Amino acid sequence: QAQVVESGGGLVEPGGSLRLSCSVSGLYFNIYDMNWYRQAPGEQRELVATFTRGGITNYADSVKGRFTISRDNDKSMVYLQMNSLKPEDTALYYCNAHYTILLEKREFDYWGQGTQVTVSS
Repeated sequence: QAQVVESGGGLVEPGGSLRLSCSVSGLYFNIYDMNWYRQAPGEQRELVATFTRGGITNYADSVKGRFTISRDNDKSMVYLQMNSLKPEDTALYYCNAHYTILLEKREFDYWGQGTQVTVSS
């Protein structure tokens, strides 16, 4: 059974930093694209950062230059380093493992329960 578990959230002042971690088990981590999403109260879930299985990273415009996604395939871990945090970064942050079988048009998605990040003075 696949399991995705986030950690590292908390309360931080504006301008501060946090590092989120995501531990994945029960699946072949190396073939999955790994994503961080976030959802603020009353808002839709937003894709924040992606680290593909091929080594490509992408970021939402709102976090470019401030957030860095990384992954460790040996440990089945993915991280999100968040610097220069702003109050608008406040949200529940989710880790997602995504895999697509193009020929079969099948997708696999596994989600964690989320970790809360609150940026406030």
